[in-house]
Amino acid sequence: MTAVHFAVLNSTASPTVTPARSGQVTRKPYPNFKIIVLNDDFNTFQHVANCLMKYIPNMTSDRAWDLTNQVHYEGQAIVWVGPQEQAEFYHMQLGREGLTLAPLEPA
Repeated sequence: MTAVHFAVLNSTASPTVTPARSGQVTRKPYPNFKIIVLNDDFNTFQHVANCLMKYIPNMTSDRAWDLTNQVHYEGQAIVWVGPQEQAEFYHMQLGREGLTLAPLEPA
């Protein structure tokens, strides 16, 4: 114990100065992901609208038809935006129904 005490007392090293911590934690939210349905030559309007109503939560008939028309006339439509895990699930379900989809991407 004396040796340790002696080493501390006779230390010539300068004290270590650490920068003050702000005390704040910056939280970065997880990014949302978007599901984009693409136009194709084999899915009917009815099928696309039905799939959107079946698999996308809270999708109304009017909204599904608006999005289906957007897909047809503009070539694509973002049909849902949200957390990655849910986006992957809805994307998989729509893909299994034969809809043509863009790869998932952050919103």
